[in-house]
Amino acid sequence: MKNFQTGQDFIQRMNLLLDNELTPDVEREVLEEIKTNPTYREMLSQEQSFREFIRSRIQRRKVSPSLVQSIKEKIHSTSNGRSI
Repeated sequence: MKNFQTGQDFIQRMNLLLDNELTPDVEREVLEEIKTNPTYREMLSQEQSFREFIRSRIQRRKVSPSLVQSIKEKIHSTSNGRSI
């Protein structure tokens, strides 16, 4: 896999890497390529920083238990062949 076909290919694999979606072999290859390419190292660092910024600054709203239950009921009724 040395030398990704395009920058977009690298970005896609980098995101899969950060999401823990790669097989161990592919993960090793991607990490090896990142080690040897300063541009890829910088891109990875920026993406990690951005993700950390989002995690630390964006508050997720809590969903009420009644909303969760309502959604589950609608899914259940739809999966039983009934329309909502």
